[in-house]
Amino acid sequence: MADKKAKEYWSKNLRYLTILLSIWFLVSYVCGILLVDQLNNIRLGGFKLGFWFAQQGSIYVFVVLIFVYVNWMNKLDKEYGYDEE
Repeated sequence: MADKKAKEYWSKNLRYLTILLSIWFLVSYVCGILLVDQLNNIRLGGFKLGFWFAQQGSIYVFVVLIFVYVNWMNKLDKEYGYDEE
């Protein structure tokens, strides 16, 4: 029973990682490299949006995703009884 619980926990953890890393890939690689020319037609705070994604946006999104991951994992730990409390 504990083995099944651990596998479910790990499966959800991998699902969270896949979702968050996919978002980061889209923001950093797709928006920052592949779509940079199309996004440069849009301005954000005086800067071209493609440039912003390449220089700042992917970093900001990565930091936000870290906090989202911590929040999700704290909830997951409580759900499966792995929290420290």
